[in-house]
Amino acid sequence: MDIAKYWKTIVDTLQDGLLVVDPRGRIVAANPSAERITGYTAEELIGKSCRILNCSGCKIIGKGAGTDWCGLFSRGSMKEKKCLITNKDQHSIHIVKSASVLKDKDGQIIGAVETLTDITEKIRQQQEISSLRKTFHLDEGYHGILGKSQMMLNLFEMIENVAQSDTPVMIQGESGSGKELVARAIHRASNRSEKPYIKVNCAALNENLLESELFGHVKGAYTGADRTRAGRFEAAHEGTIFLDEIGDIPPAIQVKLLRVLEERRIERVGDNRSIPVDVRVITATHKNLESLIERGLFRQDLYFRINVFPLHCPSLAQRREDIPLIAQSFIRRNAISSGKKILGLTPEALEALTGYAWPGNVRELRNAIEYAFVLCQSGGIGLHHLPHKIMHASGEPESTCHDDPECAQTEREALIGVLRQAGGIQSKAAEILGVSRVTVWKRMKKYGIDIRRDVN
Repeated sequence: MDIAKYWKTIVDTLQDGLLVVDPRGRIVAANPSAERITGYTAEELIGKSCRILNCSGCKIIGKGAGTDWCGLFSRGSMKEKKCLITNKDQHSIHIVKSASVLKDKDGQIIGAVETLTDITEKIRQQQEISSLRKTFHLDEGYHGILGKSQMMLNLFEMIENVAQSDTPVMIQGESGSGKELVARAIHRASNRSEKPYIKVNCAALNENLLESELFGHVKGAYTGADRTRAGRFEAAHEGTIFLDEIGDIPPAIQVKLLRVLEERRIERVGDNRSIPVDVRVITATHKNLESLIERGLFRQDLYFRINVFPLHCPSLAQRREDIPLIAQSFIRRNAISSGKKILGLTPEALEALTGYAWPGNVRELRNAIEYAFVLCQSGGIGLHHLPHKIMHASGEPESTCHDDPECAQTEREALIGVLRQAGGIQSKAAEILGVSRVTVWKRMKKYGIDIRRDVN
């Protein structure tokens, strides 16, 4: 069987569009995939100039046939060029085009064949991914949360997922790690974003004040209640209420809060009339609630009610790769508010920041940058501008000499020798010595070593 006889059937089954044009660019054949991609029928295409597709990858001369028609005929072929064509509905279609010139047995140009691969869907997906990445990676952060580490990207994805439901969320993490920002991000990413977002710090109020703050009170409910007042749950109706430091809620309030979560109704203090509320509840704590349950300080049934979807807010020490990004953001903000022309951090200062333990997390980093702005007047923030505990947090001894001038001189000369061996590059010297670059910098400063004067 001569399979060559079935070439038209083969061409018609191709997923890629196929066009054949004559030397003057007139379309003489089109397969069904070309019809699908362009929106034109074969009858509408055949006999028409290839200009009908307005391809962005073509450089048409239009002064004759062959090489006088377009550059393809002089080049001989085109390999996988990304182009835009315009379909019958005047919509732009992303394609990858390949083309080859057709010649007869005498070498004369008789036309060209072009294949069109529709990549519109792939481009759309890439744009969606790019948009999502930009959402996560903008300097302003993901709803105000800065971070590019995988741990933070996973957190952002979790926020996006849980924001689409009204499931109660408990955010756990160390103090200063950004639990409130996470709560606000959940609200902003949800379909309640246009409704109220109400925050209550449960640790800041005593039992009586907290009950009134949460549920409101009627006039005369207690001494000083000279008017009826709505509570935070009513204020958050159709929106989100964020109960920070939930672990500090007194047992009596825990009972009432559980009832509100189960019945979705509140009672103001001093009133027996219930009021329906539609509220998304987000809680946060830095305490171990399971330990509090064992000690009888927190209700287990309330814990299970609020801990439907737990989220962990990582500490700054767990995502050190985010420290440069966060620090630079704080520098920009302080530069704007102070008017100082401070652009960034020196390598030594940045190394000290990334090596510090950060028990106070992002809040402590913000305070450290504010401290540095007090001392630094312009240029870059150096190691000596940072708080003392950060500057000396490496834990590495700066010297083995204690008030011994001869020992100190020996150590100075040894350090100069290592720096010369490293070509004056402090990071290389640090590798040779097995210490951090900050330690090398500190010893250079202590012994008054100048790279140009003493090393080079």
